[in-house]
Amino acid sequence: MNNPFDLNDTASYLQWRQHKLANAPKSLDELVVEVRDPRTLTPHEHAALAERILRCNMAIYASPMHEADTDIPRLLGAQFGLVQLDANWLAGEDGISEIRVFDNGTRQHYIPYTDRPIKWHTDGYYNPPEREIRAMVLHCVRNASHGGENQLMDHEMAYLLLRDENPQHIRALMQPDAMTIPERVDETDGVRPAQSGPVFSLDAHGNLHMRYTARTRSIAWKQDAATKAAVAALERLLASDTPHIFKGRLEPGMGLLCNNVLHDRSAFSDDPTHPPRLLYRARYLDRINLPE
Repeated sequence: MNNPFDLNDTASYLQWRQHKLANAPKSLDELVVEVRDPRTLTPHEHAALAERILRCNMAIYASPMHEADTDIPRLLGAQFGLVQLDANWLAGEDGISEIRVFDNGTRQHYIPYTDRPIKWHTDGYYNPPEREIRAMVLHCVRNASHGGENQLMDHEMAYLLLRDENPQHIRALMQPDAMTIPERVDETDGVRPAQSGPVFSLDAHGNLHMRYTARTRSIAWKQDAATKAAVAALERLLASDTPHIFKGRLEPGMGLLCNNVLHDRSAFSDDPTHPPRLLYRARYLDRINLPE
């Protein structure tokens, strides 16, 4: 079966590459779809979001729904076949996480629940293979007074640009021990064993999955020359001014629907006289289900 992500299938890759570049969005605005109610999309709204996801694995919806209601991301995701929530231990009882500043409790020790910047990553990079995060919905209820922007990059485009630079970068990043998250012992969470795995991998249907973090603490890269070169190339790409990196900020009622693309977050500050920044994050073991 032909697969553009097979390093031995150059013909399929070149055909896919041509189509990918020809259809790549040129700005963040191209990703945005106005919707009336994310919980019950119209056929036109659903098709518009699907079209963008087919092009670059992500879409942004903009709606007038400003309520603090976790049904908004949950019901939106369900319309795209997303039902297997990753109910991690810091999520709410419904499996959806409140991403806001926590001044006490366990969450205050984890960067997503602070106002600090978060480096480039894909969600769940520390999860075992049976709990890979395939898709995500990030819904904004309230934004910060200042900051809190995201940069976004389609992981398939990152693959393309790295493979164009040197196919050996892809070969190195597909090694099963390319990136290891060391064991962690937590008083609440218990022991999380060391987790090794590739950066790029293919699922049972041949779809590309990416597992990555730019953090330098609590991570160990394979110490061979090829992996070091590949990681350095990826870091240069994510720090570059490539037009395939989009930057923007989710406003209230807006949300990101994606196949776990690369993303980061800038630092932010809340206005103490206004309610603090609040986003809902739903992470799924499913990949977005789109019509062929």
